[in-house]
Amino acid sequence: MKLSRRSVISVALALAGSAATRASAEDAYPSRVIKLVVPWPPGGITDVLGRILAQRMGTELNQTMIVENRAGASGTIGHATVAQAAPDGYTLLLATNSTYAMAPYLLGKLAYDSDKAFAPIGLVASSPQVLCVNASVPVTDVKGFLDYVRARQPDGVSFESSGPGGSSHLAMELLMSMAKVSMLHVPYRGGGPALQALVAGEVNAGFVDSVVALPMAEGGKIRTLGVSSKERLSVAPELPTISEAGVPGFQSSTDVSMLVPAATPPAIIGRVSAALLAALKSPEVREPLSRQGVIIVAGLPDQFPAYYASESAKWGEIIRSRGISMK
Repeated sequence: MKLSRRSVISVALALAGSAATRASAEDAYPSRVIKLVVPWPPGGITDVLGRILAQRMGTELNQTMIVENRAGASGTIGHATVAQAAPDGYTLLLATNSTYAMAPYLLGKLAYDSDKAFAPIGLVASSPQVLCVNASVPVTDVKGFLDYVRARQPDGVSFESSGPGGSSHLAMELLMSMAKVSMLHVPYRGGGPALQALVAGEVNAGFVDSVVALPMAEGGKIRTLGVSSKERLSVAPELPTISEAGVPGFQSSTDVSMLVPAATPPAIIGRVSAALLAALKSPEVREPLSRQGVIIVAGLPDQFPAYYASESAKWGEIIRSRGISMK
């Protein structure tokens, strides 16, 4: 179809006007409330981090930022909500590796494409896990624990998790794979019931987030053996890493990243990234998180793809090789 000269001019003006409107919206960003979606219930480490960040990032952006909890289906309900949101910088996602690196292999087909639905703001922080045993288990270190397990294989030693496919479950699957040992998995409906079972002696062992494990160990209810991070925790320097204590190369953690819908303009991604980095440098954010054993990462958007590929490959292999499924 051949357009008249007047039609061509009208189309050109419309396109120019649309581009100018988009540029104006990006320049004015943010001009209204920003929503930070946390795909987990209130009270967990992601929710706590989200609320601390929302307050400080709102100050950096000179705009109100609110937290919205959209829990369910291993975090994928919250992810789907953000994947379908307008790519305008007003809907952000505080995601964990248990959803973006593990759930696609555990749950099969999702309501969104995990590889294509999001653009990264960056890796925010990492919450290490601590290998713990019930106080009645007669071991005091990682090597002694593994010897204890080997003497009672395949299912004489049990471990708790917050549910099949959760980060605590997969951390123990990774440990069993690397140390070549076998234990009985006892899943619970959430981290709270799982921890109660460990304290009560219903199970022998488990991986517990450091923010919970360290105070519980001080009370004598559980015993800590090693931390899952690359380096020792500044809040518990006497606790060795599992890697140095008997399983070289072992590393597992709950990693928290910030994502936005895939088509979000680069200029807005830059604004949000700058606000995030500034917030993570501020004492109001660093100090409470450090006291809880959280490791601040403060990654850049262009650093995320390599991390994402590595993390997905690592957990995808563990899930496939050990036949774990939630389908």
